[in-house]
Amino acid sequence: MSDKKEMTEQEWKEQLSEQEYHVLREKGTEPPHSGKYNAHFEEGKYHCNGCGALLFDSESKFESNCGWPSFDSSVEGAIEYKKDTTFGMIRIEILCSNCGGHIGHIFDDGPTETGKRYCVNSLSINFENQDQ
Repeated sequence: MSDKKEMTEQEWKEQLSEQEYHVLREKGTEPPHSGKYNAHFEEGKYHCNGCGALLFDSESKFESNCGWPSFDSSVEGAIEYKKDTTFGMIRIEILCSNCGGHIGHIFDDGPTETGKRYCVNSLSINFENQDQ
């Protein structure tokens, strides 16, 4: 997407549920094994729940048993990466490059050829079935 989505925090609060706002705008994390896309493996596309930008394809999703949806790659240009040193850890945060929404974190422990595990909050994404 070429047009970045910019909204005030009040506009985000009006658009998102309290839990979605906490994850996408306040960098929260949903409890493990609670998200609707954790064990979801239909064919289709995963979009940012904040702005609708395409982030992941179902072909990149895999079962990681970590408690959150996991992908081994993202759509080119869809994700921004930011060093995160909260909670005494050094991690890489993943953000929607279109609206800046917090999606989750990326780790170098993936089991596929990419070696990557995009650990994603279900509340930060929406699924679109391949048949739609």
